[in-house]
Amino acid sequence: MGSLLYLIAVILLIGWLIGVFAYSAGGLIHILLVVAIIAVLFRVISGRSI
Repeated sequence: MGSLLYLIAVILLIGWLIGVFAYSAGGLIHILLVVAIIAVLFRVISGRSI
């Protein structure tokens, strides 16, 4: 489960970076960034290393 959260966070972060440069999806990309950060923070807080 932990590696799945990390994979989702990485995918969302890459999607956010693409969206920032393309600037086509507007606010949705920032929501993806927030979800990616929350997933990484959850993983760090739960005591698992990235």
